[in-house]
Amino acid sequence: ITVVGGLLFLAFAYLAVGQAAANRNGAQTAADAAALAAAQERRDQLSGAWVENLLDPEKWQDIFDGMADGLTPSCWRAEQLAAGNDATVLNCHADGLLSYTVEVQTNKTVGDSIVPGTETKKSKATATAVIEPRCGFELPAPAPEEDADAEEKDELPTLSCKGGISWELDSETPDDLLPKPEDLFDVHLAD
Repeated sequence: ITVVGGLLFLAFAYLAVGQAAANRNGAQTAADAAALAAAQERRDQLSGAWVENLLDPEKWQDIFDGMADGLTPSCWRAEQLAAGNDATVLNCHADGLLSYTVEVQTNKTVGDSIVPGTETKKSKATATAVIEPRCGFELPAPAPEEDADAEEKDELPTLSCKGGISWELDSETPDDLLPKPEDLFDVHLAD
């Protein structure tokens, strides 16, 4: 009877550990999704700013560095994704211009078990997502004043992007042929 009682206790203890691990994994999944969502929202805003400033290549580098006029907070997307994963955002903030850190807490508790206190315990997790520019470019050297009139005003720098992709752009490039947000910026979880 003692051995059976001990085995039952161990089984219930393993069940409690399993419940806690599952709850913790759910919290981490929600944190990862929320951080990626906030970063992707910012990436989309930066990409939109780049399209708006397509004809002003002097502003491109600032945009690729995460600075552009009209950027709005992105944590609302983190809250949406956390809610979709049955969690609540406790903290969401930008770490500089190209990174978001999100802390979430599960809405569900670990549940009843033989371990006292687990019935009210909720899991927390934190994740950081980073936005990295995928493209670079070189501004053309200023033309001498006598040649300034002869220079084509619609010529833009070539975007050289990861994967060996180059974008030859001019003022007549249709919107559907412009790089998409995922072409301009990579979004991933920080290591």
